[in-house]
Amino acid sequence: MLGRTLREVSAALKQGQITPTELCQKCLSLIKKTKFLNAYITVSEDEALKQAEESERRYKNGQSLGDLDGIPIAIKDNFSTLGIETTCASNMLKGYVPPYNATVVEKLLDQGALLMGKTNLDEFAMGSGSTDGVFGPVKNPWSYSKQYREKRKQKPRGENADSDWLITGGSSGGSAAAVSAFTCFAALGSDTGGSTRNPAAHCGLVGFKPSYGLVSRHGLIPLVNSMDVPGILTRCVDDAAVLLGVLAGHDPKDSTTVQDPGKPFLLPSLTDVSKLCIGIPKEYLVPELSSEVRSLWSKAADLFETQGAKVIEVSLPHTIYSIVCYHVLCTSEVASNMARFDGLEYGHRCNIDVSTEAMYAATRREGFNDVVRGRILSGNFFLLKENYENYFVKAQKVRRLIANDFVNVFNSGVDVLLTPTTLSEAVPYLEFIKEDNRTRSAQDDIFTQAANMAGLPAVSVPVALSNQGLPVGLQFIGRAFCDQQLLTVAKWLERQVQFPAIQLQELVDNFSSILESEKLASISLKQ
Repeated sequence: MLGRTLREVSAALKQGQITPTELCQKCLSLIKKTKFLNAYITVSEDEALKQAEESERRYKNGQSLGDLDGIPIAIKDNFSTLGIETTCASNMLKGYVPPYNATVVEKLLDQGALLMGKTNLDEFAMGSGSTDGVFGPVKNPWSYSKQYREKRKQKPRGENADSDWLITGGSSGGSAAAVSAFTCFAALGSDTGGSTRNPAAHCGLVGFKPSYGLVSRHGLIPLVNSMDVPGILTRCVDDAAVLLGVLAGHDPKDSTTVQDPGKPFLLPSLTDVSKLCIGIPKEYLVPELSSEVRSLWSKAADLFETQGAKVIEVSLPHTIYSIVCYHVLCTSEVASNMARFDGLEYGHRCNIDVSTEAMYAATRREGFNDVVRGRILSGNFFLLKENYENYFVKAQKVRRLIANDFVNVFNSGVDVLLTPTTLSEAVPYLEFIKEDNRTRSAQDDIFTQAANMAGLPAVSVPVALSNQGLPVGLQFIGRAFCDQQLLTVAKWLERQVQFPAIQLQELVDNFSSILESEKLASISLKQ
């Protein structure tokens, strides 16, 4: 049952094949078995079981609230949850229990979803590996998959076999690992420069970043207000659409949300792609792109072409400036947002009482890690009076040019852009930490951050396993607020490639019962 899609499980619950409590207990026992993955910071077992009981009562009375009633879901630990500790994986917020729910959390609970727990991340969501939080790194479930282990047999094993586990990507790595290891059916991440799409690509999931303003940010602890978007991690595109239908819509508590009320997003099954125009941005063919990802990218483009779609090369000329521009704007907003953590109102406070200034300084030194402090330092530098025009204002202008590049391409008749999500498949942790966080983030956000700067919807879809037996994802970027069209195209590709399910026999004893319905591949991009 745990390997099924959200829609299938919802149908099983309605037909009484399983109860919400049984489902919740199965997920909780799997969370305990996979504890070493470090996907969860807090497991809200009692709350989840209580919610399951209430859901069960509704099903018995024939009053189910919808597709999410009784469905286990996990939340990244930078969304406020009433009565449940919310830490952002930082010492600064250890022990902080919010007095309210984020709007997205409230909407999920209103639909009867079961909140399994809060998932691990890079501290304050700053990173692309989920390795820099105070609770330790998240391990990628694919490190323990049959597919990866079988490919590794040909290689000589190191002395310490367990030290070669892979990163999940980040910063929403805990949410990605939670869904990938079958401990929940969907999870919320956040996406500021690729933090939902990057781990989705590394963990073989669908990672969706909605258009900026479609989903409320109220209660998401801010990193970069002008780019943050709640993200959705699921096992298939249809499930992402179900969640989007629940989460989208105006929120009076977030003035950046669109005025339209939310509506269900039902995805039509696209059978004919001949009317579609797919753009391939030539600037995304960078030297660092692994040959395997490049080949899968071109095979996916060929697949659209052979089915009658128009596939054209397009240009986004300001792409070369985008990562630098993103860094300036991101750190500047971070510096401004992090000013609220001063040790007075909430979160950590040091014991120094010499003066207020000394207390501020010591609190922030103890509360933030090097990565966060480094970004605050950069941001404050860019915002200095003498630097403001040369850095921050100039970056804002470049951001407009980057957004215009996308507008021009979409106005030329292109429906969606097809790009890689990441430069390569997931790398081992020990290799990942050889580079510092800033270098890694700059490399890993290269294909993803432009969509945040332009406010566009983007989705990463798993398309194939690499030669190492690891997932590779490709990204679609759509026009602003054409999220439904974007997901419809993504669903078409998903159906064509039939990405294989993760095989976790080594991790879970009765694994075969999780995947009752293993589908046969229809087209493989690997040929």
